[in-house]
Parts: sequence; C-alpha cells; structure tokens
Amino acid sequence: MNITRAMDQIKLKKTTLYISMLIIGCSAMLAATAQTLPKVAATSFRKDTFNITRYGATADGVTLNTAPIAKAIDACNKKGGGVVLVPAGLWNTGPIVLKSNVNLHLVKGAVLQFTDDFNQYPLVQGNWEGLPQWRNQSPVSAEGQTNIAITGNGILDGNGDAWRMVKKDKLTESQWKKLVASGGISTDGRTWYPSDKALKGSQMKNPGVIDPAKPAAFYDSIKDFLRPNMVVLTQCKKILLEGVIIQNSPAWCLHPLMSEDLTLRNVTVKNPWYAQNGDGIDVESCKNVLIENSTFDVGDDALCMKSGRDEAGRKRGMPTENVIIRNCIVYHAHGGFVVGSEMSGGARNIHVSNCTFIGTDIGLRFKTTRGRGGVVENIYINDIYMKDIPGEAILFDMYYMAKDPIPLNGEKREAPKVEILPVTEATPVFKDIYVNNVVCNGAEKGIFIRGLPEMHIKNIRLQNMVLQANKGIDCSEASGISFNNIRLITRQSDPVVDILNSDNLTFNKISYQDGASLLFRIGGDRSGNIAITNTDATKAKQKIQYEFGASEKSVTLK
Repeated sequence: MNITRAMDQIKLKKTTLYISMLIIGCSAMLAATAQTLPKVAATSFRKDTFNITRYGATADGVTLNTAPIAKAIDACNKKGGGVVLVPAGLWNTGPIVLKSNVNLHLVKGAVLQFTDDFNQYPLVQGNWEGLPQWRNQSPVSAEGQTNIAITGNGILDGNGDAWRMVKKDKLTESQWKKLVASGGISTDGRTWYPSDKALKGSQMKNPGVIDPAKPAAFYDSIKDFLRPNMVVLTQCKKILLEGVIIQNSPAWCLHPLMSEDLTLRNVTVKNPWYAQNGDGIDVESCKNVLIENSTFDVGDDALCMKSGRDEAGRKRGMPTENVIIRNCIVYHAHGGFVVGSEMSGGARNIHVSNCTFIGTDIGLRFKTTRGRGGVVENIYINDIYMKDIPGEAILFDMYYMAKDPIPLNGEKREAPKVEILPVTEATPVFKDIYVNNVVCNGAEKGIFIRGLPEMHIKNIRLQNMVLQANKGIDCSEASGISFNNIRLITRQSDPVVDILNSDNLTFNKISYQDGASLLFRIGGDRSGNIAITNTDATKAKQKIQYEFGASEKSVTLK
C-alpha cells in the first residue's frame, strides 16, 4: 500500500508540473503575439483627380454609367494613377474593373448601384468555393493589379436580391407572399428562385465547374445561378478598402483571392440575414492582411479565412497567412471569425483580437471535413466578447455538413457516422490554436470540439473565459487540449463537461453552477490522461461518470 501511495504521489506531482508548464507556456505564447504581428505594405496614390462626370457619367439612377466609369479609370491608370472620384448621387452601372494605381473614391452621398440587368454581366472564368468555375462577372473586380483602393464614405450596392434564392423559413409569411408575387419560381413552396435558369442550376452539383467538354450553351442555360461575388480581387498587391459601405451582394461580398498586402479599415459590410452565401469577407490564399475597425452584418460567415477546396486547393498550395483582425463588430452571421471549410491550402499565423459578436449563429468557428486536407495552425485569438449566440460560442468541427449552423424549423439532423479511415493528404489538420479572454453572455453551448478518430484536433489552449450557455463543454476525438480558468454558467448541468475518446486533456480552475447533477462524463476506451486540478468537484451531485469503456484510470482529480 505504501508503494502504491508513493507511486500515486509521484504521478500527481508529474501531472501538476505538466499542467504548470502548459499554462506558463500558453501565457508566454499569447504574450509573444504582440511582438510578432505581420507587417502589411500600404498603398500610396497621386492626388490627381478624375471626376466620372467629366467622362459622361449621369446620376439619374437610370442611365447606365459603365462606360464613363471605365473611361475615368483607364485615364487615371494611363496617367500614372490618382483618384477616380464618384460624386454624391445615384449612379447606375454595370461591372467595374479596377486598374493599378487607381483609388476609386466615393464621397458621402454617392451610391454605386449595380444594375439588375443580368445581360450586363458576361460569364467569365473565376473561382467559387475554392474551385475554378464559370461565374457572372463581378460588379467590382481586378486581376494582377498593384496599388488599388476603394475609399470614401459612399455606398456600393450589388443588387443582390435580384440574384439570390431565398428560403421561406427565413422570411415572415407576409415577406414570403410578397416575394412570390413579385415573379420568379417556387416549385416546392419552400425556396424561391429568381428565374428558370437559377432553378435549373440549383438542381446540379457544382454546375459552374469549368469543363471543356461542356458547350457555352450549357453554361448559358444556368447563367442566373452562377451568382458573382461582389468584389473580387485576384492576384493583386497592395490593396486598400477604407470607409465605404458595401452591401447587398449577389453572393460573397468581398473576395480577395491569392493577393498580398490587403488593408480593410473602417468598412461596413451589410447583407440581409436571409442572403444565401452572403458572406462578409472571404480571405482566400492571401498573405499579409489587416482587417480593423470594421462592422459586418451578413447572411453567412463574416470574417472567413479560406485557401481552396479539396484537391484543387492542395494543388494550388497557397495558405492564407500573416493576418491581423482587430477591433471589429459582427452582428448577424453564421460565424463571427471563421476558418474553413475550404481550407485545403492551409491557414496559419492569424491574429484576432478585441472583436465583438452579437447574434452570430456561432462565435469562433473552425470547420472542415474529410477530403479537404490542409493544415490550420498558429492561430492566436484574444479578447473576444459575445452576446446572444444561438449555437456554440467556440466550435472546432471536422464533420462540416455544408448546412446552416442552426437547423431550420422542422429540420432533423443526425450525428455523423463514426468510422476510422486511413490518414492521407486529404485528411485535414487543426492544431496549435490559442484562445484567451472570451466572455459570452448567452449561447446554446460554450465550447464544442469534434475531431476525427484518425486525426484528432490537437494542441488547443483555451483560457480565461466566462461562458453563459445552456450547455458547457463537449470534447470528442481531441488530444492535448488545455482548459484553464474557465467559468461555466450553464442551465443544463448533465453533464457540465462531456468527453469522448480524447486524451491528454487538462482542466484547471473550472468553475460551474452549484448543485450540478454531473460534472464530468468520460466516455470511450481511447480516453486517457485527463487531469483535473484546482476545481471544486464537491459542488456537483456526481463528480465523474464513466461509460463506453472509460475507467477511473483515465482521470487524475486533485
């Protein structure tokens, strides 16, 4: 017995030392991020001004100003650059193409209203959801340009309601009746489409994927479904988006793709909450990015990091890296800050701080699925404040199902089938992610972590949090996860922490509601080396419940 007690004491000392080193290392890592922030090269423009009215533009809301605006941009570019000025007024226009050294400046009161005449948007080769695809030309685009900007206090409106399909469950009854009466098609009474072409495209899988065997007539037959992203900047360098309001996009609002040195500052991005694919900004395979002091209220993910999809993304091999996001506010969105799910080229060295999420479906959202591949690593998140989150405050999920995070009325979802598959280049990786100082007032669940049996989510450090939610922590198929100084104020206490087939977990200074029915539920014969310290387990009616092959050997409680 003396030998057994001695061995237990040695084991406990080793566990305590391990936890202390882990906490110190995590704190040091978080403190170090302030000294290692990426640097983003700034734009610089000549003061020469090219007023679009000098080139024949008319602000009557009717005249199509595509050609005059293009002439002003072309003249500015040829003369070495400067400012293309959009005065106050309602300017109807087709697609605008930016060129090097041009700052498109919208004064307060200026509205660039992109036409709802689909004929003004030719089909062009582009990229959609991480794959090369035919799309309608974007309202604003640039490719291979350097030193470009959209600035001012005006509005760019993409006329997205003309393009988007709409789900009935996202509207009131009166809104739905008005939409159906306006025209378009609804064959099932659940989803409205603006045209036959839009409906036809929706019935196919990836219909816009570039296929030389398909004739131009095929793509034309589904043209209305191939909605453009509103602002697409491809392989550009030194970009500034500042001050403007960008709203009502046909699909994604802002899509910098394979670009470098992007600054987005004091920008407002707005889409209706029912906007299908109405993302705020999707930073895809870019490096050196600063997003600050901006506000998002959109129909899908708000601040989203991507890098290509499946084999195409891995072949491109361009991660999104060296990103700073700070002092931003997100209202409605599927996720506040998001990585994935198209992250096949990887994402790394991303710093997020001092952001507020109010009403987003999920707060911090990391999503991927088998087939993506790619490594997401070295993500540093500090000082996040959330309120009224319908889903999870913090989510890591490797079973992304390409559905809205919150089920619609009557929608039934089943848990994914758990099976162990071989690890290949198509197996995604989440690791080395540090989250510090999060306050959430209202969520369905505080923290949700779900890895794959063959590839656990690894080395996540979560510390200094107050999470008010219906449920506490759910952790499955994860390794090396540290929960430190987390206060859980939950309405449902059975259990406060649920663990399945996870190992090398540390729970230090976990506080919870008095009288909880069950503090920890440990499941799975692959669960082990779980250390619980500085946590008063006596407040719970039952400390730990073991099931599905887990045993007392898997846990150390001090």
